[in-house]
Amino acid sequence: MSDAIIIEQVTKRFGDKVAVDHLDLRIAEGGLYGFIGPNGAGKSTTIRMVMSIIFPDSGRLSVLGRASAVESKDRIGYLPEERGVYRKMKVAAFIEYMARLKGVDPGPELRRSIGDWLERMDLGREARKKCEELSKGMQQKLQFISCVIHKPDLLILDEPFSGLDPVNRRLLRTLFLEQHERGATVIFSTHQMESAEELCDHIVMIHKGVKRLDATMDQIRTSHEVRRIIVRPMPGDSPAPALERITGVAHVEPVQNGLEAEVAPGHTPSEVMREIAGVLPCRGLELKMPTLEDIFIGIVSEQGESEAEARLALHANKDAAALAGTQAKGD
Repeated sequence: MSDAIIIEQVTKRFGDKVAVDHLDLRIAEGGLYGFIGPNGAGKSTTIRMVMSIIFPDSGRLSVLGRASAVESKDRIGYLPEERGVYRKMKVAAFIEYMARLKGVDPGPELRRSIGDWLERMDLGREARKKCEELSKGMQQKLQFISCVIHKPDLLILDEPFSGLDPVNRRLLRTLFLEQHERGATVIFSTHQMESAEELCDHIVMIHKGVKRLDATMDQIRTSHEVRRIIVRPMPGDSPAPALERITGVAHVEPVQNGLEAEVAPGHTPSEVMREIAGVLPCRGLELKMPTLEDIFIGIVSEQGESEAEARLALHANKDAAALAGTQAKGD
């Protein structure tokens, strides 16, 4: 399988800040990749260099076999983090204009495709309105249509779920999975790690401009040891003190409908599960697979950053996303 994107030793600085630091990365054709990491990690800077919006200070990029995205622009769909439409244009005319910029022939087939997309996005009644008359959420759906109307071979979505309510996030997930099933290489950047974990075949984790992880989801799941156990106690029981007295348990915290026990160093999950079963009547015991958030925190902790700092960065992102979603509901 050939590579849709090749990045070799790419570095980008803004003044004294190194936004991307000697990045090596290959994106396989037909893959579904998630770029994850906190805001400011270097994800959007990398995407903008791929799109030839900005250029690296050093290193080399190749996009769809060409030296830059400019040479392959008709084969690429791009939804930038900064949303924008031509506000005075009418909705259907805007999509047709963007399609023609990508080399799509005008005519009945294009108009039929535009109509189908508008209906699917629940924008059929808005076709003759000016773009500026649409809510922010509607404009974002309109911009998504404009970046897939030409059936691109490479689809790049930068923070695509930002500002969307849960219903439209679900719709957008369905649509870009369809683009992947059609054969497109799909890349999306997000700080919402649960979305990447749910959707992607391959994860690239970037933090402070440095690639920290580059692996398939299967590789990630098999290479990171399970160190947490979910304990479902019998109704009415309060087993936390008993759990904390078990030698192989390092830490206990409450979770929905139970407790989560962290396995202490030098002990195995199976050993600790046997100990728990021997001292506590339980409705259930199960291993908890590490989430991408757990893995991110573990990786950056190994690099010398405290767990509290890592969690603070992620929680700040979640708070911003929640606020944006609340605002979108009012659109």
